[in-house]
Amino acid sequence: MTADAVGGVWQYALDLAAALAPHGVQTTLAVLGPSPSAAQRAEAKRVKRLTLVDTQLPLDWLCDAPEPVLAAGEAIAALARKIGADLVQLNMPTLGARARFDVPVVAVTHGCVATWWEAAFGGDLAPQYRWHRLLMHEGLHATDQVVAPSAAYAATIARHYGLSSTPHAIHNGRNPLAPMPSSAPQDFAFTAGRLWDQVKGVRTLDRAAAWLSVPFCAAGAVRGPHGETIELQHLHPLGHLSTEALARRLAARPVFVSAASFEPFGLAVLEAAHAGCPLVLSDIDTFRELWDDAALFVSPDDEAGYADAIEAILKDPVLRHRLGEAARSRAARYTPQAKAAAMAALFTDLAAKAPAKRAA
Repeated sequence: MTADAVGGVWQYALDLAAALAPHGVQTTLAVLGPSPSAAQRAEAKRVKRLTLVDTQLPLDWLCDAPEPVLAAGEAIAALARKIGADLVQLNMPTLGARARFDVPVVAVTHGCVATWWEAAFGGDLAPQYRWHRLLMHEGLHATDQVVAPSAAYAATIARHYGLSSTPHAIHNGRNPLAPMPSSAPQDFAFTAGRLWDQVKGVRTLDRAAAWLSVPFCAAGAVRGPHGETIELQHLHPLGHLSTEALARRLAARPVFVSAASFEPFGLAVLEAAHAGCPLVLSDIDTFRELWDDAALFVSPDDEAGYADAIEAILKDPVLRHRLGEAARSRAARYTPQAKAAAMAALFTDLAAKAPAKRAA
């Protein structure tokens, strides 16, 4: 399985590997991009049946041309042959574009430049990124099975890349970051994620914060990998929070808010829901699929609507309790164990085709 140590795919991969271990799956995690930190290496070491390989290969979204990505795909295929892998899971589908794999390949698409661009700007992808769309197209069509973290994003990928069948939707999963707190919830609003990323709707939330009678805190980076930045006027930026620090914030059960206009899944929302936070979410297909009847929904760019929803929850203890319990109950569906069971069934089906693929 491939991953990087920069974004959410790292946590996805570790959670999946840990939950696959009881199914008898031995996972080799090939890390591309910057090397894992000492803390990340220690985290990976605690996962049973997991071997970490720091490949030093490039990440597609940090590349300016296709050649390094194509070379990385060949290197991953060679690694799979070297270790005798029975199946390869590419969490970066571009790696499957032209590389020759001798075993079945699952491509899991957590997001891509082209679908992000469509949500962020509309219109056609800028010329300098079109090679990425081409490699995504080739990789998705070349692999044996495509998986997406939600049915909504699966439909987007099928439409955008002209797939003959819709990708298999297997929801992401997380275990609760901490036990359910017994103390009373605190009065503030909270959001978390890539604050610099314009599809996260943070500018809308920044304006909404000016309307509120309580603090609105925001965890995450304000600067992106390509120099993208956001200046916050009303949100209280907290910077990057460790897992432990994030758990402490969520244990206060603030009103958790996401104004994303594009979201393949949304792990931050799930982490908040596990903690029993009432949810105020943008009214997009992904969030409706995952959280319908367990959150309040607002149009992605309606700053007054977010402020009104937050204040309504804070002023109504019954509503706040009901939404928090509904979120926690729904979150129980989305666990690493459920994700791993679905992926293991998929692996079993594809592994049965391995002899035919090796002989091809």
